[in-house]
Parts: sequence; structure tokens; C-alpha cells
Amino acid sequence: MRALLLRFLGLLPNSKKDRDRADEIEANLQLHIDDNIRQGMTPAQARREALLKLGGLEPTKEAYRDQATFPLLENLLRDIRFALRQLRRNIGFTSTAVLMLALGMCASVAIFAFVDAALLKPLPYKDPNRLVGVYEKLEKVCPMCNLSYPDFLDWRKQDTVFSSFDAYNQQGGMLKTPTGSQRAFVSRVTDGFFRTLGVSPILGRNFRAGEDQLSAPRTVILSYSAWQRNYGGATDVLGKSVVLNGDQTVIIGVLPKEFHFAPSEPTDYWVTMHASTECDLRRSCHGLYGVARLKDGVSFEGALADVTGIARRLEQQYPGSNKDQGANLSPLPEVISGSIRPILLVLLAGACLLLLIAAVNVASLLLVRTESRSRELAIRSGLGASAARITGQFVAEGLVLVVMGSALGLICAYWAMHFLTKLISADMLLSMPYLNGLGFTPRVLAFAGAVACFAALLFAFTPALSVSLAEMRQRLSEGSRGSSGQTWRRLGSKLVVVELATAVVLLFGAGLLGQSLYRLLTVKLGLQPERLVSIAVAATGPNYSKDPQVIALERKIFDKASAIPGIKSLAVATKSPVSYQGNTTWFKIAGRPWHGEHNDTPYISVTPDYFRTIGATLLQGRYFQESEDATKPLVAIVNETFARQYFPNGNPLGQHLLPLGDPPISTEIIGVVQDIKEGSLDSETRATLYYPFAQNTDNYFFLFARTSGDNSVLPAIASVVHKIDPEIITLKGQSMDEQISQSAYLHRSLALLVGGFAGLALLLGVVGLYGVIAYSVSQRTREIGVRIALGAESIGVCRLILKDAGGLIAFGLVLGIACSIGAAHLMASLLFRVTSWDIPTLAAVAFVLVCSTMLASFIPARRASLLNPVEALRAE
Repeated sequence: MRALLLRFLGLLPNSKKDRDRADEIEANLQLHIDDNIRQGMTPAQARREALLKLGGLEPTKEAYRDQATFPLLENLLRDIRFALRQLRRNIGFTSTAVLMLALGMCASVAIFAFVDAALLKPLPYKDPNRLVGVYEKLEKVCPMCNLSYPDFLDWRKQDTVFSSFDAYNQQGGMLKTPTGSQRAFVSRVTDGFFRTLGVSPILGRNFRAGEDQLSAPRTVILSYSAWQRNYGGATDVLGKSVVLNGDQTVIIGVLPKEFHFAPSEPTDYWVTMHASTECDLRRSCHGLYGVARLKDGVSFEGALADVTGIARRLEQQYPGSNKDQGANLSPLPEVISGSIRPILLVLLAGACLLLLIAAVNVASLLLVRTESRSRELAIRSGLGASAARITGQFVAEGLVLVVMGSALGLICAYWAMHFLTKLISADMLLSMPYLNGLGFTPRVLAFAGAVACFAALLFAFTPALSVSLAEMRQRLSEGSRGSSGQTWRRLGSKLVVVELATAVVLLFGAGLLGQSLYRLLTVKLGLQPERLVSIAVAATGPNYSKDPQVIALERKIFDKASAIPGIKSLAVATKSPVSYQGNTTWFKIAGRPWHGEHNDTPYISVTPDYFRTIGATLLQGRYFQESEDATKPLVAIVNETFARQYFPNGNPLGQHLLPLGDPPISTEIIGVVQDIKEGSLDSETRATLYYPFAQNTDNYFFLFARTSGDNSVLPAIASVVHKIDPEIITLKGQSMDEQISQSAYLHRSLALLVGGFAGLALLLGVVGLYGVIAYSVSQRTREIGVRIALGAESIGVCRLILKDAGGLIAFGLVLGIACSIGAAHLMASLLFRVTSWDIPTLAAVAFVLVCSTMLASFIPARRASLLNPVEALRAE
């Protein structure tokens, strides 16, 4: 079929047609010859005049052949075949060019695939741009705070800008199975949650209005993965009951396969809200997030003004709980991918800069190659080749290089995507469901096509624009290379400057991110992470719904786990360090006038040995005692930030705090500990309260163990817990070093990837500069030989070459520094305790670039200074 198509287009040889065409031309030529002979010319003169009148035999055959074919396509195929032969003869050049392009293509396409999956792929909701996340706001504390359930109900009742408004939150869950209890990922939602998103189950039905009320039966909708994993995709799953957190819950639907909701992922079971907990009923307890759909015609700014007005009215109505509490909105696409968006954009910018350097490097190689072929091109021009035909050869050669480089680059990008995905921890991947669509989507292929087109244009027209046929003919007639190297001076130097400036931008960005990572990893933790392990214990269900039951369980676990070999000490806390900030409480200080100030601070419940176990330092006062339980006066320990913030000129010991409640119960401060990094490594340390676990219990807690070895005791701890009660779930067993490493994962990954891009950019820039300087020296061999013959010293020749290179380096460095400062401002949100104009980093980048590039320039300069003038002139 292909052969028939090509033959139809006239692109395959046809000997019979060629013979017939040749015979016709010869017959026509003979008629002219006969006419000339009859006019008295000799046979030789007659043939010569006939050929002149006909325009030549071969051009005439070519013209007839062009009438039966597509000349442009035929010429392109001929040029491609010629380009393949040329590139095969110069395998070193071809391999270098293809590998450089493949490197740039691999990096840019692989990173763009992540950008596409996280930021560009349409969200699986109806008209997602009309959806917003709804939050409460505390100035300078929490710009996007959780909602309380009573506030949510008031907002939904009073708003005039939302067509629907619902709430959700993720919670730990326990699923009871015939083989025992197991961990379950559960999210609570109000009844209209999925209708607000515009999502319908593929099996069964949605939640009905009022199905989230306390009087309604408990129902659940399964995620598609849970349906396949736990129920084998059976359609008779509808109507079956499951026991979630001790409650009989009926399955009423299954969500679509493509559905995800990252703020509440991972979630297998979506249950109705049924607000009944103490936190649900208290206006000062904030544990929900809101999602709403804007009415048609309502702008984002108008909606924000409306909810801000509602927040002001609630502040006036409830001054005790809503003092200084505002409102905030965020477009849902930013809520979904807000934390990873700046990281991906920085990586994409770095990958594209690396692609630019690779492409410019290949273009420089093509310029050098074009210069070395100047005599060949001049001969072609002298034989009648037009500028268009020579440009066509450049286009064909560029296309061949781009096709080979792109094919290799896409193969490498496929493996790079899978490699980068495997570097992400399993827990983090669960919270990034949008990465499930990672791969060669139409948008990714379109991006790869755009990159290939850019490279093809650059590779085809850069050498074409550098060619002056008139100049080449002049060189050919002069028979000298004395004026060669003009291509390098005219265009090659500009490409080198672009390379160096781009390398400076990447190096400076990598330096800032590396310094930021270093400062992040050297943050004062306020604890000793070595040989400290933790495991989470979830004791949900009716057996542990009351404080005495939880305290009894904690004591049993202590007694049994203390006997495990290798454990030196044990402790319990309701939150693990270096994680989220934790729950908060509002309070006022006894004996001080209070005017409704919003004193909001995180609190954590701990056992008496907690601070000693994790290696924290007690600065003042004492630790908790075992006897301090619910029957004793309430006590608390504060961190030094708390003491500094609320008692800047006094001693906090003996002071009493009054939590905002009814009635407020006084809590005495008995100690001050050194600040412990309770939030993520890059978060600010907040004033924190610590309560005795026996006075403020929770059935979800962390068990900490200081060991004499590594984290090999974790399975033994889990086994002890399960022997006490098989229904209890243990999870997240890890060492504190692992937890710290996970907290810095995104910063570390960003620094390593951008650092890798920067290292490759520097290498390519140095190699590119070396190649162009070395070629320039080779083209100036005669000039250098004459200089040496006339008495020029070696150091003078070396200085001459380095002066040319130094000018390019300086120009590239200045341009790169100017671009770097601008780029650093754009990535300021990703830096930790590092300014975007950090002078030491900028100086270090300049030093590294100058040293490496001058070293690369010195090698050809040194070689030039050692030339033998006699051999140099003889070579010319």
C-alpha cells in the first residue's frame, strides 16, 4: 500500500516512464538539430544550439519529472536521505546532539506530565471553576481556618451567593470485619456534598436531603477503589451493612472511578455527618471545611464580601466564641493542588531552562558544523544550488536530529515519570489522587510536539541564517580560510551567552533551595530524635468512648509494652511532633482584664514521662505526676513561646488559665518546657499548652518509645496492643528520624531536582563554551601562527583567547544575575529563612561559574599558545 501511494505521488522510480520521457525529449532535440543543419550549421554546432534552446538535457528531464511529482516532497525526502548519510559519517556529532536533545526533552516532558496531572487536568466535577473552598479566618494566626458546625449552619442559612453549601472533614475510622477490625479511611460529609460537586454515583444513589440528621439512618457511599478491593465490584453491594466506628451503616452507592477529592483523601467510605460529638455541638470548636457552588452571575469577590458580612454579624451575636473571626474563600482548584502548585511550577521552569540550554548547545554544534562545511556549501552554490535548496538540507538535517532526539527523550521521560513517582512516599501518594492520571495524555504529547517543533525550527534555521552564499563563493575564489570563524563571532557567541545566563539562573535557584533545605534540617526540634519511635493507636468504638476506659487501656499498654526488650522508656501523647499543629483551645488569663481577645493556642495531652522520653528540656517548674487525674485540680505545662508571648515580664508558674467554656475551669501552669517543633519543619513555633493525659483523654493517641537500638521494637508494640484487644488498630509505626525526613520531603525533592538541573546546565554550558572556543582557535590557526612568528609570547596568545572568552562569561554572568534575582522573587514562597537576593549564594554561583568556564577556556587557549608557527602556516 505504501509503495502504491508513493508511486502515485511520483516518489518511486518508474523506469518505463523515465525511458518514454527521455525518448520524447531526444526526439524533440533531434528535430531542432535537423532544423539547424538545414540552415547550414555543422552537426556539432547544430546540437549545441539545440541544447541551448532547449535549456539543457538534464534540466529539461527534471522539469518534466517535476510535472509528474510533488517537487517539494521529493526534495525533502532526497534531503533526508542525504542528511542520514551525513549524520552517519559524523557519528560523534550525531550522538552528542541527539543525547543533548533527549536530555532536555526527558526532563521537560516528565515534569510537565506532573503539572498536567496536578494542575491542568480538569477536575472530575461539574463546572469546577464555580466551586470554592469556604473558611473562617483569624488575622496573623490562620488565614484559612476550619469551620465550627454551628457557624456552618448559620452561614448556610444566611448566605445569598451560594447555590449550595456543604461541609466535610476526614477522620480516622475502624471497619469491623469477620477477621477482626481494620483501619478504614472515612470522611464525613453533609447530605448535599456530592450534589454541590456535581457528582453522581455510578451505582446506587446519592445522599438524600436530611440524611445527615441525627434521627436519620446512617448511610455510606463507597469509593470506586474500595468497591473493587473490598467487594470485588459486586453490584449486589447496595443495601449491605458495614460497621464503621461501631455504627451499623448501610451502603447506598458507589462513586465513579475518576472521582477524587484531594483535601479529604485518602477516603474509602463517605458517610453522612450526624453531628453529635462534643466538638460538633460547640461553636468554639473548629473541625470542618466548607465547599460551595457560586450562583450564576455571582463573582468571587462578591461572594467573599457576602460571607465576610455574615462573619461580622456572627461576631456581634457571639462575641465570646467569634471575636475577630472573619471569613475567607479560595477557588477549589487551588484548594485541591495549592500546596504542590508552586513546587511543580518551579520544577517545570527549571526543566524548561535545561531544555533551552540543551537546544542552544546543539544549535552551537550545528553552527560549528556549518562553518566546517563552508567549502562544500560554497561549491554547491557555485554549481547553481539556490539558498532555498541549501536551507532545505538544513531543515532535513534538523528534522532527523529532532526525530531521533525526541524518540529517545520520550522513552526516557516515561521511565523518569515512573522513577519520580516511586520516590514519593505511599502516604503522600494517597493524598495526591490526581497523580493517578500521570502519563502521556494528549496535553503531554502536545507539549512534547511543541518542544520538538521549537527544536526543529532552531536546528534548521540557526545554521541557515548563518550562511552567506556570496561570502562562501568569495572564500572559495580566494582559496583561503583566513576569514573563517565569522559564524562564531556573529551568532555562536550570542548562543554561548544565553547558555551561561540560563545556567546562572538554575545555579542560583538551586543554591537558594539547597540553603533553604539545610536551614530546614537544622531547625531546633526541642527533642532528641535518635532511637525514638512512635506508633499510633486508634481505640474507637463503644468500649473506649469514656475517659476511664481510655485511661485503663493506656495503663495496660504501658505495663505490657514496658517489658519488651530494647525499650528504655514509654510515653503517650495525643499528637506526634513535627506534624500538624493540632487541636486548639481558647482561653483568658485569670486576674487580667479581658476584652474579648482571641487567645487561641494548640494543646496536646501527654503522660508524665513524655518530655523525658522524647528528650525535651524542662526550663522551669515540674513535670506532671501520675496522680494528677480528673479528680485533681487541672494543671498544664507551657512551652517557652507561650511564656514569652503571654508573660513577657513575669513568671508563668502559678498563673491560672480560664478556657472559654461554661463554666470555665481554672488550669494552673506548673512548668515551662523548651520549644518543641510540633508543626511541620517550616512552620512557625506557636504558643502551646500541654495537659495531663489523665485529665484530657483521647481514644486516638501516639505511643512513644525510647529504645536502645532501632525501630525493630515496633512490631512487638503492635503485637502487645492487639493482644490486649484485637479490635484496636495500630498504624503509622516509624522512627522520629523518618518522620522528620518526611516533613522535609518536598523541600528535599525540590532542592535535589533543581540542583540536578543546575548541575547539568553548568556541565552543558561549560562544554558548549569549550567547544566553541576550541573551534574558534582552530579557525584562527593561521592568525595565531603569524602572531607567534612575529614574536608574540605564549602568555600573550593565551591572554588573547581568554580575553574573548572572558567577555562572553562576563556578559552571560551579568545577564544571568539580573534574571536570577527576578526568578528568585517568584519562588520566595518556597524558601525557608533565606532571602531571594541572598548575596553569599549569588557570589558562590558567580565563583563556580567563572572558575569552571575559565578552566574550560584555558585548555584551548593553552593549546593555541603552544602552536608551532611553521606547522601552523604549512597547514594553511
